[in-house]
Amino acid sequence: MKIAMGADFNAHGIKDAVKKFLEEKGHEVLDYSGSSEEKRLFLDIVPQVAKSIQAGECKQGILFCGTGMGMSLLANKYKGIYAACCESVFSAKKCRVINNANVLTMGAWIIGDKMACDMAEVFIESQMGEGLEDWRKKNVTLFYEKTKIIEDENFK
Repeated sequence: MKIAMGADFNAHGIKDAVKKFLEEKGHEVLDYSGSSEEKRLFLDIVPQVAKSIQAGECKQGILFCGTGMGMSLLANKYKGIYAACCESVFSAKKCRVINNANVLTMGAWIIGDKMACDMAEVFIESQMGEGLEDWRKKNVTLFYEKTKIIEDENFK
């Protein structure tokens, strides 16, 4: 799978660990971070990752900053981007299964490299509705459909 990725100046180390891990698993990673010396802010990185997903160049994205929250807030301002700020493997899986998130954001000040790799792996490998009972799958699908309607109204 082709994955868009980016990190601000706070999170190059954790991003590099996850990028290497995913590439070793056979994924292609488009890294929009720039060099660690550039000290780029999330405001410069999120648009590139979001637009690569919007254009269909990448199916999913992973963003890193100090807490993960700045990346998540900004990413969710783009139509078709459903970013979830996660701090555990459990939440990284559930945001895909229940909410169909297509961007995972993580905080370098909060989690370590190993946890980030595990979170990225489960996020990428999980699918909407996976493992849910039929009645829950129906509700998840309904939620996603209603979200798209609201999004279409708000992103005119």
